[in-house]
Amino acid sequence: MKYAGRLAAVTLVGALSLAACGTDNNTASTDTSKAPASAGSDAGLSGTINAAGSSAQANAIDEWKKNFQQANSGVSVNYQPSGSGAGIQAFIQGTVAFAGSDSALKDDKGEPAQADARCKTGKAINIPMVTGPVAVVYNLPGVEGLQLSPKTLGGIFNNKITKWDDPAIKADNPDAKLPSTPIQAFHRSEESGTNDNFTKFLSKTADWPYEPAKAWPAEAKGQGAKGSDGIVTAIKGAAGSISFVELSYAENSSLSKAKVANGSGEFVELTPESAAKTVEAAEVTGQGNDLKLSIDYATKAAGAYPIVLVTYEITCEKGLTPEEAKLVKSFLGYTASDEGQKALTGLGYAPLPATVLAKVRTAVEAIS
Repeated sequence: MKYAGRLAAVTLVGALSLAACGTDNNTASTDTSKAPASAGSDAGLSGTINAAGSSAQANAIDEWKKNFQQANSGVSVNYQPSGSGAGIQAFIQGTVAFAGSDSALKDDKGEPAQADARCKTGKAINIPMVTGPVAVVYNLPGVEGLQLSPKTLGGIFNNKITKWDDPAIKADNPDAKLPSTPIQAFHRSEESGTNDNFTKFLSKTADWPYEPAKAWPAEAKGQGAKGSDGIVTAIKGAAGSISFVELSYAENSSLSKAKVANGSGEFVELTPESAAKTVEAAEVTGQGNDLKLSIDYATKAAGAYPIVLVTYEITCEKGLTPEEAKLVKSFLGYTASDEGQKALTGLGYAPLPATVLAKVRTAVEAIS
């Protein structure tokens, strides 16, 4: 499938649409000025793309598959937002063509080797597609503009700070009238990349004694809710509650969002622009077309919001069936295209840097 048009260089603080979450087709170019521009229509493209994983990118996938299927009526995109861990297992087992995960494949769990074995004739690659800022959301009637430091967040989610008028929360909010309401801290109940990224943030910035993981540490206690939708429902239904969820879900549900202190102690409001400042400093640590990123959760950049996650599309560089390769390449190419990116405006995603986006297009082009 061919795409025409040119894409202007992407700026980190540009439109939310740059959140290249992706799925679609196209030729990936290292020159962003030659990026694909539209979903295009390929009368010969037909079949079903089965995929599963991260619920963080569900809103992006829904928008993309609607547009892609309209342009390619013979294609059906079936994405199950079952959670990052479930998506990776489904990919390893060969039941889906790609997995969405809010964490790259983990060496300590043997995931890269298992995924490579599934690909048989090639390697599995992590392709970053969606930058989803993670909002700290709360339901505390009468309290607006809540501010929380990483140390305070660590205490709350490790069940060490149990009431809203705790001295640590008061220190972060000297002018607020805080009630003595008990804190109800919620986390994702299933294996989740959002859990993984939030605990990575805590492990780098707070007194957090547990290893980062997709599964929430039982020792930290708290209450579980399944999926991002489950977190939203839990927070809306419980006064005194607090949790963490992707910005798109927080905004779509009109939840209150706390300002979070970055490495310099600056309390920063979560916006696409403030999240983009953290992503800008991310480094590619993978090799070749494996685009695993390393994020500095303790960033001291002025105005940088520190809690962000990147959702990867995990697939085979080589090793899919010819039909799967054609469909996945087309779908992921579209999400990295000009049109695909613009479709994300207003959905609560932050932009990928232009340099990463160019590498994403190259990785997608290599799928065969």
